[in-house]
Amino acid sequence: MIKLQKMSFGSSRIFLFIICFIFLGTIGTIHGDIISFDSDQWQIVNGKIVDHLGRKAFKGAAYLKDLEFENGIIKFDVAVNGKRSYPGVNFRIQSRKDYERFYIRPHRAGLYPDALQYTPSINGISEWQLCNGDGYTSSIVLKKNEWIHVRMEILNKRAKIYINDNPEPALEINDLKHGISRGTLGVMGPMDGSAYFTNFEYKKTENLVFSDPPVADHPIGMIIHWELSKSYKVPEIELDKIPEKQGIKNINWRKIEADSNGLVDIGKYTGRSGRTPDAVFARTSLYSQKKKILELKFGYSDAITVFLNGTPLFFGNSSYQSRDRSFLGIIGLNDTIFLPLNKGENELIVMVAEGFGGWGFMFQDANSTYFGEGITKTWETDRIFKTSESVLYDPKRDVLYVTNFDQFNIRNPQVKQYISKLSINGKIIEEHWVDGLNNPLGMIIHKDMLYVAERKNVAVIDIKSGEITKRLPVKGSVFLNDIAIDKKGTIYISDSRKNVIWRSNGKRFEEWLTKPEILDPNVLYLQGDNLLIGNSGDEQLKSVNIKNKSIKVIARFPKGFIDGIRPDGNGNLLVSLWKGKLYKVRMNGRTELILHTFNKGLYSADFEYIPKKNLLIIPTFFKNNLIAYTLDKMN
Repeated sequence: MIKLQKMSFGSSRIFLFIICFIFLGTIGTIHGDIISFDSDQWQIVNGKIVDHLGRKAFKGAAYLKDLEFENGIIKFDVAVNGKRSYPGVNFRIQSRKDYERFYIRPHRAGLYPDALQYTPSINGISEWQLCNGDGYTSSIVLKKNEWIHVRMEILNKRAKIYINDNPEPALEINDLKHGISRGTLGVMGPMDGSAYFTNFEYKKTENLVFSDPPVADHPIGMIIHWELSKSYKVPEIELDKIPEKQGIKNINWRKIEADSNGLVDIGKYTGRSGRTPDAVFARTSLYSQKKKILELKFGYSDAITVFLNGTPLFFGNSSYQSRDRSFLGIIGLNDTIFLPLNKGENELIVMVAEGFGGWGFMFQDANSTYFGEGITKTWETDRIFKTSESVLYDPKRDVLYVTNFDQFNIRNPQVKQYISKLSINGKIIEEHWVDGLNNPLGMIIHKDMLYVAERKNVAVIDIKSGEITKRLPVKGSVFLNDIAIDKKGTIYISDSRKNVIWRSNGKRFEEWLTKPEILDPNVLYLQGDNLLIGNSGDEQLKSVNIKNKSIKVIARFPKGFIDGIRPDGNGNLLVSLWKGKLYKVRMNGRTELILHTFNKGLYSADFEYIPKKNLLIIPTFFKNNLIAYTLDKMN
């Protein structure tokens, strides 16, 4: 279907994409539910009605005439033989260039996480290279040469795809790129016998139930403001020269903004004009107070040249199958460039060429951080730890304890980990305060004893002597993570891999909480009669009543591991996500990002906060140190 010539850096006539695309027709209006493919309600673009697997079936492409579909249910059966093909349904078709599309990749089923795909077509560009991961693609196992039932539910800007009788959606689409739109429906598949459709039906309805969508996670440090040129045919321009140096004058630059994820979707502003690859130039200004090197992460589709102050610094080809037959060219922040900025204004220009699969680019300051109001860095230790995972304040002695988890020796019985002791200002008192631990994670102090979650045990340490007095085995556990103890001495410990909260009265552990709501539990924190659980499996902070096990959701977060919880002293909570994020959570569930350091490689593991000192101490995990911040305004 697609043939490519590989691209090399140099002149204008560098590459050629040949794309075969069968488009669908106009919009109309019909009424009815089940529509046989031999009905005159179908407009067959390129297809044939045949007998297949005991049913009257259809192969090829067709659309429904006289239909305006916005919200509702679409059902159909599809049969595939496992060969490469892309059978699916186009919906809300507004024109032959603008519609939503869901399709199956049978040849990737059971092997890759993108066997199911949602993509929009915008201005005639199928944007699947820009739509990958959660909300766009998912895995599926499909049987060959059997009828597979597909049910699609579409409501406003969201959709769910169900396969066969599975009550859970195989794919959830949370942001249909055309927004709330309407149009006709169609099927689109190959003519080679690798896929067939039958039993197509639809129902218009608003009576659909969707759970709350995932919390959007917007990256920081993205370059948002750009100016865009018109499009040019690739063979007619020089890809390694800025416009001025190749005689392109009087460009009517159009001011545009990247979306909330930092992606500049060029297809929104200009479509394609035939099979010959197109290119645009985009520019922005980078201001620097001094001469320096700026590290930028970036992604693009399909090809890019990066110019700084008129000089080409990078060329890349990320087009489909350009590197090997399995290379998809999915856009992401996968490349890095180091820009030598001059003092003052610097002009960044990019040339972005497109042949197939999505036209866009994104740039991010690789060292950008975010500090909320009143947050000031106070001190930082040297990189002396071995995966600093958890820090705990001992108010009786005014010291800090740090677990050295040693991520790279989790299953090495020859390597034992340890706990370090530090002063409140980050000075090492004793690096190997307690030795001989097995991947220590969460800690809690109870009756002047330190309880530590190990791989499969709870280690009990005499704080005065620094000696391990005993170990409490948690039989049947898989990956013990964090620990909490109530006033009666009852121990609660999370098992992240087994989806269990264990409980013990000091004699033996039992699987106390194993409900479906407990998914990848991590941090625990007791607040009165409620056990707070960082439930990373569904990105929710949950409260469990320890008397009756009733569960309520306190707050929801973007995807990530919820790794730390502490009260802020003003009735709110501080909650960390492992990848460098710290949130303030009010009791009404509203969350506010107050710290983001992941771009610098600084994680936010199981932290400590001391309200009386306004002192936040964060273990940075792979960076092997602690960083302390003062939080002055925590209302």
